[in-house]
Amino acid sequence: MNVLHDVPFEHTPGALSRHADDPDWWRGAVIYQIYPRSFQDSNGDGIGDLKGITQRLPYIASLGVDAIWLSPFFKSPMLDFGYDVSDYRDVDPMFGSLADFDAMITEAHRLGLKVMIDQVISHSSDKHPWFIESRQDRSNPRADWYVWADAKPDGSPPNNWLSIFGGSAWQWDTARCQYYLHNFLTSQPDLNFHNGEVQNALLDTVRFWLDRGVDGFRLDTINFYFHSAGLEDNPPLSPEKRNASIAPAVNPYNYQEHLHDKNQPENLEFLKRFRALLDEYPGTTAVGEVGDAQRGLDIVAQYTSGGDKVHMCYSFDFLSQEPLTPERVREVIEAFYSKASDGWACWSFSNHDVVRHASRWADQVHDRDAFLKMTATLILALKGSVCLYQGEELGLTEAVLDLKDLQDPYGIQFWPTFKGRDGCRTPMVWSQKEPGAGFSSGKPWLPVPPEHLHLAVSTQEKPGSLLSHYRHMLDFRAENPELAKGDIRFLEARDGVLVFERTLPGSSILVAINMSGNPASLPLAGKEHRPLDNMNAGSRFEDGTLHLPAYASWFARKGT
Repeated sequence: MNVLHDVPFEHTPGALSRHADDPDWWRGAVIYQIYPRSFQDSNGDGIGDLKGITQRLPYIASLGVDAIWLSPFFKSPMLDFGYDVSDYRDVDPMFGSLADFDAMITEAHRLGLKVMIDQVISHSSDKHPWFIESRQDRSNPRADWYVWADAKPDGSPPNNWLSIFGGSAWQWDTARCQYYLHNFLTSQPDLNFHNGEVQNALLDTVRFWLDRGVDGFRLDTINFYFHSAGLEDNPPLSPEKRNASIAPAVNPYNYQEHLHDKNQPENLEFLKRFRALLDEYPGTTAVGEVGDAQRGLDIVAQYTSGGDKVHMCYSFDFLSQEPLTPERVREVIEAFYSKASDGWACWSFSNHDVVRHASRWADQVHDRDAFLKMTATLILALKGSVCLYQGEELGLTEAVLDLKDLQDPYGIQFWPTFKGRDGCRTPMVWSQKEPGAGFSSGKPWLPVPPEHLHLAVSTQEKPGSLLSHYRHMLDFRAENPELAKGDIRFLEARDGVLVFERTLPGSSILVAINMSGNPASLPLAGKEHRPLDNMNAGSRFEDGTLHLPAYASWFARKGT
């Protein structure tokens, strides 16, 4: 038993090294996402850092996950909290140093954890030396490294493209007397991927981190790399086709069909270059973030097919407000694998950009704890890799913050209808009793919600807790390779129950999950099922009928 402050945890090295010699470890891997600002502060300044992450790695290892993914820690003016990079090859001092990163990755590998980092290469900060040079004039060596365009004759922007963060996607620059493209904040100019020198420079930054021992990358806004060189206007999108899965409903970004500002076919060739670089480092991987409200799954299928682009992608299908139902789960999974039969998905229910699913889906349920255990079971039983967001294993809810406490420019822009992303980025709660919930001895950069304290790690180190359930399910997944790497086939069911088989050659596991708050019974043909009792508490199979309590699951190995 190890203890950090008053937080105990079990460490099982045997389970942690199960993918040590598997070059395809990523296929079916469970990746724990860390938002560095909010995970653990080691120096009392109220901001999480790399040394803090290193201190907490034994806890992450105790969960039984395969890898960690770190949101950006690079040098940055932090106007978008690290997603505006000013130096791709260095650590921002608020997070520590390159030596701290090296120490962290060494400890992670010692514990059997792979390390993935965010690569934000669709855009940089306007403080990056490349952009500072590019904006000087129209003839400098990097004049074409960003997306510049002349104004229309009336002085207005080159076209109607909109920024996800509100307003035009074009910003006037007085030095060049031209507009530059920014799909996000005005301080995040888009790099020009049509320029081969830009691609080379960005791939060199990727190699820098590969040489430091990282095992993979999460590619931010992967479908935004290329824009249409013709700068055509996006057509309007009819109201009935609009949805708020990528941008909040109050954002006019949803009013356009984004045919020309992203999702360009040239991206496929760049992703092949990226994959070729990764292939020089056996065992490395990449998961791409695809953000598109109309064609997300089609793009994911393109980017993961053929074995020569990214290894896996995740879309926003399970990150939206749309209710989680058996019908919805089956629709999304079957749609993906019908479009990309040789591709691989990475599923997530929460991350640093969306309302936590403990609030998004569970606010209206009668038994929140049982519901959240069900969602954990579900995502860890589906075909695909999985990203778990820090605090998800504790059932953390979306924090309700006052306007004065907001840090996110997105939330400040659209307050109060859309309150931004700070509510899912509040500090990790380690201890119910310690100041700052064990996150920091100083004033945290975002408040620690009082309603999170009873969910702290220290209170859930006991049988029957949600944290215990995550550990149990992760162990169960690791012990049954069908759940990590097997195929999936859905069976007909009813009454809120999802039924499917996970199969490998010569073996099969039948899974039934009651996704409703009511008991359910359903006929189940055959007597060859051998229940896996360690996952089926309260469920029973009698006389050809499966009986499931509310939010319960049932796993059985087919045959003897």
